[in-house]
Amino acid sequence: MPIRAVFFDFGGVIMRTEYQSPRQKLAERFNMDYDEMDKAVFGSDSARRASIGEITEDAHWAAVLKRFKQPASEMRAFRDNFFGGDVIDRKLVEYIRSLRGEFHTGLISNAWSGLREFITREKLIDLFDTVIISAEIGAVKPSAKIYEVALEQAKVGANEAVFVDDMQLNVEACEKVGMKGILFNDPEKSLSRLTQLLKAG
Repeated sequence: MPIRAVFFDFGGVIMRTEYQSPRQKLAERFNMDYDEMDKAVFGSDSARRASIGEITEDAHWAAVLKRFKQPASEMRAFRDNFFGGDVIDRKLVEYIRSLRGEFHTGLISNAWSGLREFITREKLIDLFDTVIISAEIGAVKPSAKIYEVALEQAKVGANEAVFVDDMQLNVEACEKVGMKGILFNDPEKSLSRLTQLLKAG
């Protein structure tokens, strides 16, 4: 079957941590290393609950600040420092834009409640025909449910879809439901593989 829909992950694909120094400096401020700081934000119970929509993103950040004994007034500064090295890949954005019309373009992201507002503010939401955010549907990758919801909303069969993600586990999970998967481990090579797949279809 020819490919009719192309889905992309957000964090680690469209937006990536290109500069580690802001997060590193934040970690040093609390006598931690980079990976410990990363885990404190992404690996906590409140992060998990925020990812499935049990709590809001702000509630998660409030829990993080509480752990670090910081006042709620520091939330924006802390968050801005943590994500200070994250960059939107504008070349990839234009690539996705070029697919519009010929293919259904979709987003499938494990993310907290603030992602939709963020991509709207950054004028990225118009890249996608459908946007699937884990916090909004109560399921996270690699659960089959999140892919099934994406396919249902796109009105395509699994064998008509491809998903691009930076985690091997998530790529394997999409393949288990019948989609094609591309591991995003090098921007140029990954887009080349995707382009070849779309042309072959």
